[in-house]
Amino acid sequence: MTRPSSIVTILVTVVRRQPYVLVYDPEVKAHLRAIERQHYALIRETVQEQLRFEPDAETRNRKPLRQPAAFEAEWELRFGPDNRFRVFYEVDYENRTVYILALGVKERDRLFIGGEEVEL
Repeated sequence: MTRPSSIVTILVTVVRRQPYVLVYDPEVKAHLRAIERQHYALIRETVQEQLRFEPDAETRNRKPLRQPAAFEAEWELRFGPDNRFRVFYEVDYENRTVYILALGVKERDRLFIGGEEVEL
């Protein structure tokens, strides 16, 4: 069977966007130590999944912060059991880098970062 000359084959190339690089503030290691070890994998996977490609897309659990904000963060990511974990970060669009500035646990109306309560 031959192809009719009126059929045109169109090739579409999907351009893959480069992921953002995730850079953790050195203090985040201390913040992590204040969280139960059983949650480490969840935290790592969620941060990578949520922030590598569209860190500035507002969602139900990812919101821009009112300024001035704690740690000079521009964004907050909420996740985990009862949305208890918080990641505070900023985005460098020019260098495609997300700076993770703080990691905390929200308990009711209180936020704990590195085991210490932080004013909201």
